[in-house]
Amino acid sequence: MAAWFMPAVKAILPYLSPIIAATMPVFSSRKGDEAAAAQASLVQQQITELQTAVSQNAIHVKELAEQLRNTVAALEQGAAIAEARLKKISLLCVAAIVVSAIALCFSCIALFRQTFW
Repeated sequence: MAAWFMPAVKAILPYLSPIIAATMPVFSSRKGDEAAAAQASLVQQQITELQTAVSQNAIHVKELAEQLRNTVAALEQGAAIAEARLKKISLLCVAAIVVSAIALCFSCIALFRQTFW
């Protein structure tokens, strides 16, 4: 029976000290009212900090929303400008195609006149 007991104790012994050190404050700090008052004060301080963080986050969210609105407006304006340019370029391309077709017709007429006449 002692043959398996000693290796188990040797395996557990290095971890025993940190376990005791971690659990000792839990068992020794039972002061009642002082601990409850400190806990309540800590909770109130955390609530105040959270409320401050929430209000700052709300301000930041409003700023981000304003920036997003400005960005979307700028993108819409850029899209309108690009669309107007596209219409102008499309009309210019159609005009170039018409002029090139007329030039092709004139060249074909000139070629046939010279060949057949």
